[in-house]
Amino acid sequence: MTTAKAPRPPCRSGVFRNIVCGPSPAAETLGFPRLRGISVAGLHRSRRNLVLRARSKPIKVKENATVSASLIDDWFKPITAKEDSDAGAFSGSAIFVFSSLSRSGINMSNVANSTNIMWHDCPIQKQDRQQLLQQKGCVIWLTGLSGSGKSTIACALSRSLHSKGKLSYILDGDNIRHGLNQDLSFRAEDRSENIRRIGEVAKLFADAGVICITSLISPYQKDRDACRALMPKGDFIEVFIDVPLHVCEARDPKGLYKLARAGKIKGFTGIDDPYEPPSSCEIVLQQKGSNCKSPSDMAEEVISYLEENGYLRA
Repeated sequence: MTTAKAPRPPCRSGVFRNIVCGPSPAAETLGFPRLRGISVAGLHRSRRNLVLRARSKPIKVKENATVSASLIDDWFKPITAKEDSDAGAFSGSAIFVFSSLSRSGINMSNVANSTNIMWHDCPIQKQDRQQLLQQKGCVIWLTGLSGSGKSTIACALSRSLHSKGKLSYILDGDNIRHGLNQDLSFRAEDRSENIRRIGEVAKLFADAGVICITSLISPYQKDRDACRALMPKGDFIEVFIDVPLHVCEARDPKGLYKLARAGKIKGFTGIDDPYEPPSSCEIVLQQKGSNCKSPSDMAEEVISYLEENGYLRA
């Protein structure tokens, strides 16, 4: 008695979900002895032998439809494969070549060292999140010397926003170095990378509709400008905490100026490493002589700017 074998289930990964795995006439038509289980991961590992091929029209397949040889041919084209230790998922002397899916909304791109990546859009956009929160997402970038009061002002600002029912989050320079940026030193190149990473994270908070407050020395103009360039116009609000060096050094809340003067800390901003004041910031919080405003008063100046420019309403 012959036992009937159940047909193999279709593959369930991405564009391959309607391709029946195992032996098929379609595969023989294409010159393949058989079609094995196809996985996107397997194809990605063998990308040395995969070439994107643009097609004029995307292929649409109905749910549970049987894929014919002509349809598979429209998706894939056999080419001679080179030796590839990762190509074991394929049988025979040919492999598949991806057709471009850009017409279906899938756009492959390369960014820096990241290759073959795709941006995935969500139907819920920044405007929807802002409507929900009744505020506009933005980045308030507090910059100034160590001891100028950035972290204290950031906390006062966040507290004031919270009292008004507005959602904010603080990215503090020291706090970030306890986690995300713990692998970075204070050399110039690492300081730039520190700012770049925080800029990217702040950008995500702003896109989420949150008022993101960054508290960083961020001494170099080019790094701050690079962060501004990451964001849509109006999303980056640069606030210069303009407190003279001698006042910051007199405060020295962490004892760092004393260590820098003694030569125990190298590359300390204001002592043996420069601070480049902003050339065109949105807000300047300045201390004039002995007239020192309280952190709450300085925070209220920022709040006034946000109210006047519509950031505290959707």
